[in-house]
Amino acid sequence: MISLDEAVTARLESHGARFEVLIDPDAALAIKRGEFDGELEDVIAAEDVFENASRGDRPAEEDVEEVFGTTDPLEIIPEVVKRGDIQVTAEQRREMQEQKRKQLINTITRNAVNPQMDDAPHPPERIERALEEAGFQIDPMETVESQVDDALDALRPVIPIRFDEVTIAVQLPADYAGSGQAKIREFGDLEREEWQSDGSWVGVVTFPAGMQNEFYDLANEVSSGEAETRVVKDEDDLNTTR
Repeated sequence: MISLDEAVTARLESHGARFEVLIDPDAALAIKRGEFDGELEDVIAAEDVFENASRGDRPAEEDVEEVFGTTDPLEIIPEVVKRGDIQVTAEQRREMQEQKRKQLINTITRNAVNPQMDDAPHPPERIERALEEAGFQIDPMETVESQVDDALDALRPVIPIRFDEVTIAVQLPADYAGSGQAKIREFGDLEREEWQSDGSWVGVVTFPAGMQNEFYDLANEVSSGEAETRVVKDEDDLNTTR
């Protein structure tokens, strides 16, 4: 369950009665869209249905049965969310907006590059400043994913930016290959790998271009700075990687 401070109220008025439930705001939006695939118990603040959640008042059992055909809160809560309205206070809206702003900046930073600087990643601070300069307003009631394209459209007149992927070949010396390759292969999509006769390991990994610095840091970390890396430019380059 989540804390009351994290929850918003979803409210449904039907058959002259009111029903309220307390739920995580992102989960409520996912349920409304039919996209929720988690455990309901993990995203609610109370396994209960209220007439007035702020006072803790509960509706009459016969009203609950009439409207939902059951008195099981875990069956009723999604129905209240789907059929009702999500009540968000001004403070909750500000907090949701700030949380999604950080998520949006993180998403763009991890996926975007600067095409005018040899596809170098944009630091988060630059993305944040550019969004502010562009006057982009994040909708706290929409998912971050659904706002990325609009954010990019707003950013392009301000900074050179594009979403891209990068493929990098990395070679780990024999002393580090055993443990290091396991972490490297988890970083992105492993295109190919090969164990060399000297015990070293070569892997070719594709991942969002904005994460290049993180990848280099990881390669250095797992090899004590002895890893060798190079960017794979095209299919011919990929085929000649050894």
